[in-house]
Amino acid sequence: GICNAEKRGKRQVQVRPNSKVVIKFLQVMQKNGYIGDLEIIDDHRAGKVVVDLVGRINKCGVISPRFDVCLGDIEQLASNILPSRQFGHLVLTTTYGIMTHEEARRKHTGGKILGFFF
Repeated sequence: GICNAEKRGKRQVQVRPNSKVVIKFLQVMQKNGYIGDLEIIDDHRAGKVVVDLVGRINKCGVISPRFDVCLGDIEQLASNILPSRQFGHLVLTTTYGIMTHEEARRKHTGGKILGFFF
């Protein structure tokens, strides 16, 4: 849903259902300046998140199944998925939490891949 809203030039989008993974994924995007504020709405069901868009996302996606990536494969995977070396982020779930592939590389850890954005 985020990509479509971004393409249509919307300023806000609702993401649901909300899950810990979704929120962490969004926080990683936020930290990298791809989205603005997050507002988490608890409606006593699945909940949802309202995301402020800043017009920076070209594409984002989820990779399923979440296959394992060891430290040595991160580079290769990034070059397969992302448009260029300096551009874009893979999101991994690691023992240190959910982070981009650059952070995982700095911490010398692999993990499972969740998705990407650029």
